[in-house]
Amino acid sequence: MRASQRARGEDVALVDALLSADERRRSSGVRFDELRSEQKSLGKLIPKASPEERAELLKKAEQLKADVKAAEAAQNDADEETMRLAAQLGNLVHPDVPVGGEEDFVVLETHGTIRDFGAEGFEPKDHLELGEALGAIDVERGAKVSGSRFYYLTGVGALLELALVNAAIAQATEAGFIPMLTPALVRPRAMEGTGFLGQAAENVYHLEKDDYYLVGTSEVPLAAYHMDEILDADKLPVRYAGFSPCFRREAGTYGKDTRGIFRVHQFDKVEMFSYVAPEDAENEHKRLLEWEKQWLTGLELPFQVIDVASGDLGASASRKYDCEAWIPTQGKYRELTSASNCDGFQARRLSVRMRDGKKVQPLATLNGTLCAVPRTIVAILENHQQADGSVRVPEVLRPYLGGREVLEPVAK
Repeated sequence: MRASQRARGEDVALVDALLSADERRRSSGVRFDELRSEQKSLGKLIPKASPEERAELLKKAEQLKADVKAAEAAQNDADEETMRLAAQLGNLVHPDVPVGGEEDFVVLETHGTIRDFGAEGFEPKDHLELGEALGAIDVERGAKVSGSRFYYLTGVGALLELALVNAAIAQATEAGFIPMLTPALVRPRAMEGTGFLGQAAENVYHLEKDDYYLVGTSEVPLAAYHMDEILDADKLPVRYAGFSPCFRREAGTYGKDTRGIFRVHQFDKVEMFSYVAPEDAENEHKRLLEWEKQWLTGLELPFQVIDVASGDLGASASRKYDCEAWIPTQGKYRELTSASNCDGFQARRLSVRMRDGKKVQPLATLNGTLCAVPRTIVAILENHQQADGSVRVPEVLRPYLGGREVLEPVAK
């Protein structure tokens, strides 16, 4: 765990503080049990004692009562301190994860062909210019109504989102996922149990008056769906595909991706979520990645798969694969999907367990983005644009757009 903290760039001393608190928790528990046992034994002696002995025993019982109360308080304090420190620890980093920060990822695969717009005789437009010409995106009125990083999807933009969501849910359903529409507001335990109130807390919207959190992903309500439950091992894996609005403060990104809809405060997303036996977690992680690759290949997007470095994992993931699509006007690959193996991290915190025969133990949870709508629209518009400003519709989406093959610019 010390090595894992070091790889994450987190405080290694936290591990030693936790071990010390846990030792206090154990010793205070033993002390409390000893005093309670003595108190019970004394309670049995008092009725049998002579009047002279009883006065002395009652005096001793009174002192024991105070000692037991103090020991219980010490035990509770030690328990709370141990839990507080344990909640600050990230998941144990998988040994194969590349060590380093955001730029230290390893490229595992590259798919598709990057278009040479110069050879085609025109300069590519960015997604916002294309989207405004198509009557699909309106960021000016989004900013007027809600502020920066908000937007409207209008006309074919709205239809394109609905097509993407329906196509993504259709793929997930065919793969055996149960479709889910999830709450956007959750209680603190759900947010904390999934690992989003540690280092990620600055990006979470909190409604203080009601003590609710707006979710940044349907991973949160999907992980908490079986909170405090025991699932049968022979019924695993259990897979859900959640569709929900997502809310992120995007703290720390001032001046970054301010144009258009690539980085916004509110967006819709289809998320895959799996409950599996611990020994099947790594294979399930690969399956989630394969479904994401299938999705991006169907959208005819050039993309690469990266093994995310340890310092960029997020608290709950032991390993994470990102699929990054090529964005022509940025001249680089940008993240569209992520697949994370959380092992037993979330299950332990949310008390989601599995029963295998007589044995009850935490199971493993995994999550994978299938379609984060705005970024996917960005990639589609830019990669499938044509010289006249129209955009070719990938074949997989055409049935969900009434057979439309091309999105045409509209008159001003």
